[in-house]
Amino acid sequence: QVQLAESGGGLVQAGGSLRLSCVASGGTPSNYALGWFRQAPGKEREALLAISWSGASTYYTESVRGRFIVSRDNAKNTVYLQMNSLKPEDTAVYYCAAGLNFGVLHSSKGNIWGQGTQVTVSS
Repeated sequence: QVQLAESGGGLVQAGGSLRLSCVASGGTPSNYALGWFRQAPGKEREALLAISWSGASTYYTESVRGRFIVSRDNAKNTVYLQMNSLKPEDTAVYYCAAGLNFGVLHSSKGNIWGQGTQVTVSS
């Protein structure tokens, strides 16, 4: 089974940028769409966006469209989340997840999860 490991979180000022990485190891990463979720303190986990093995992408929430971009390097089994124009409300633990397709990924049923990485945006 594929395993996921995120990195790249940290503290950034509002308006700044961060790039998160998620490395997939083991299993067959090409079988999965990879997506990004986040969970802020006291809130439910939120699906953000996802990318297929072929590079097609989809947004699950409009709040990040135009600011967050997902990309994938299949040679490195890595998916990236470029976050621009960050806002304090983007503060959360960000998770990478693998699912069989965009719909399954969004439903979170059977997803494979990484351990998460903290992103804190100061005002």
